[in-house]
Amino acid sequence: MVNKRNTLGRGLGSLLKSSDNKTNDKIFDEIKIKNIIANNQQPRKSFDKDKIAELSLSIKQHGIIQPITVRRLDNNKFQLISGERRFRASKLLKRETIPAFIRESDDKNLLELALIENIQRENLNSIEIAISYKKLIDELNINQEKLGNRVGKDRTTINNYLRLLKLPPTIQKGLIDNKIQMGHARSLITIDTSELQLKIYQLILINKLSVRKTEEIARNINRTSTSKKNLKSNNLEKLESKLSSFFGTKISTKGDEKSGKIIIPYKSTNDLNRILELLDII
Repeated sequence: MVNKRNTLGRGLGSLLKSSDNKTNDKIFDEIKIKNIIANNQQPRKSFDKDKIAELSLSIKQHGIIQPITVRRLDNNKFQLISGERRFRASKLLKRETIPAFIRESDDKNLLELALIENIQRENLNSIEIAISYKKLIDELNINQEKLGNRVGKDRTTINNYLRLLKLPPTIQKGLIDNKIQMGHARSLITIDTSELQLKIYQLILINKLSVRKTEEIARNINRTSTSKKNLKSNNLEKLESKLSSFFGTKISTKGDEKSGKIIIPYKSTNDLNRILELLDII
């Protein structure tokens, strides 16, 4: 181990100052790569091998400019919090040590540390960011507004990412693989059914549709859907009017033409018997 020096680590510390954990100063050190284990809470699940190779060449030439962040475990072992690309590139170079900020953190805070630091510093795709936000909300039991305060985003931005997780898995995979942009996905979310979403998604891929064109298609679909709903409502209103005339009382319906209820009110026993006679039940 080489000489250590204290650093403030203001970026992450300020992000976590509203958390219930104690924010300790970080200790900078060169630690052995073989003593570092991966973090299963790492939000990034896929790593481009070519980009890792490019990064390793940069590290070979210039060294590691930004140290990784780890937490101390027992037996001189460490767990990675952030900087997995630098960690992987250094292993590729067969380096024995790597510069690291060392945090004293327990399991309770590891997820928050890993996710927030990676969201702030790494180029995650939209789905990885959405999953990270969802994990933070669930694990920390906070709402979107409080999460936004912690990660420096407004509530609308947080909500836009979380809505991506409602898309069919095929479309989510398309976002991860950069086949479509987040703007495409946000347009697809507005379409009611997953079947239609997938059809438009295929059109985007086949015709290489722009975000603006996709927005236009989604608007037209929603406009048509709204018109159909209004038409169904008009048909039901006509049905209610005819039934009301037949039964001599105000009839109402709930639902649409596919399924629902017809409600026939009565004011007294005599009124009920009158309706039953009209139905030829008694």
